Amino acid sequence: MYRQSAKRLHGAILSAALALAATFFAPLSHADDASYRFSPVNQYDIKLTAAYWNPIINYVSEQSGVKLNLKIGRTSADTTSYVLAQEVEFVFSNHLFSPEREKLGWRVFGRREMAPVHGQIVVPADSPITDISQLQGQEVAFPGPEALIAYKFPYAQLLSKNIDVKVVFGGNQNGALAQLFAGKVKAVGGNSQLIEGYASRENKKFRVLWSSEPLYDLALMVSGKVPEKDVKAVANAFFNMHKNPRGLEILRQASSEVGLSDAPHFIPSDGSEYGSYRRFYQSAPPSLR
Repeated sequence: MYRQSAKRLHGAILSAALALAATFFAPLSHADDASYRFSPVNQYDIKLTAAYWNPIINYVSEQSGVKLNLKIGRTSADTTSYVLAQEVEFVFSNHLFSPEREKLGWRVFGRREMAPVHGQIVVPADSPITDISQLQGQEVAFPGPEALIAYKFPYAQLLSKNIDVKVVFGGNQNGALAQLFAGKVKAVGGNSQLIEGYASRENKKFRVLWSSEPLYDLALMVSGKVPEKDVKAVANAFFNMHKNPRGLEILRQASSEVGLSDAPHFIPSDGSEYGSYRRFYQSAPPSLR
């Protein structure tokens, strides 16, 4: 009798505990508290990417009342695969400006306000290589096949000069640069902003063999399935972040983590600044479109 009563009591307690857990861990309903996934391109390794973006999106979530959850893959190509599979709703990317991908319905609503960036081909400052023609037949590292500024622009330049190199992908900019200083490749294609940040963090010096035209930084974009009221709330939180002392301090600390010399903030954009990206696809080699 005692054992049966104890079993019934234990079962009742377990059921109550499970019910309470279900209450705490139930998924958020958009009707009560909107929640979306945010995928920034892996410009750094996963640790640095999270160190930069988590404090920012936590602040934006708090200020907007729209919860953003960071979703990044192991590489920039992995992260972009989430975007193309429509597994996320907000992105920070320049991987969606090809004619085919523009049909997917992503819309630019903002960007970071900072100096233009350049696609570059670089070697260590003490390298004997002084011209891109010397890279013929050599191994050259790039972040990944989706990297527009850091791979497609530089590699298109090499192809236009009939310089045949052996392409190596590092997964992200840090990975490509690490291979350079490990002596595994002779040069790296990259984004000037990320190369400068790496040089600052790691105390390295580079020689720039080639640099592209000035390009705008990556875009904040949103899926067409997000209600406009949530888009406006998120956008306003991004755009006003630097006007709030706490928001500005978060931007400064996050920027310091990745080697940005200042604390770039976010401003509105209608996407017109990205014409140079769109023009690239009009003349790019078919393999890079």
